[in-house]
Amino acid sequence: MSRHAHLERATNETRIVVDLEVDGRGEASASTGIPFFDHMLEQLGKHGGFDLTVQAEGDLEVDTHHTIEDTGKTGRLLTFRIRKR
Repeated sequence: MSRHAHLERATNETRIVVDLEVDGRGEASASTGIPFFDHMLEQLGKHGGFDLTVQAEGDLEVDTHHTIEDTGKTGRLLTFRIRKR
């Protein structure tokens, strides 16, 4: 049984799309507009051995807060979806 989840989250400030394959090969890519955040997300997948794709658009002209916060919230929702299956 594949442990996979796809989630899209849109708010007034952000639009986030995340794909997670728990039993993956450590292939990860992230595009949030925040280089260090992208790097850290990619390292989670690589060293955790799961496949992770994160696409995020946010109000970076204001600051990075909403993009990082809403991306983190998707992680909690993905965990809930995987457990429900």
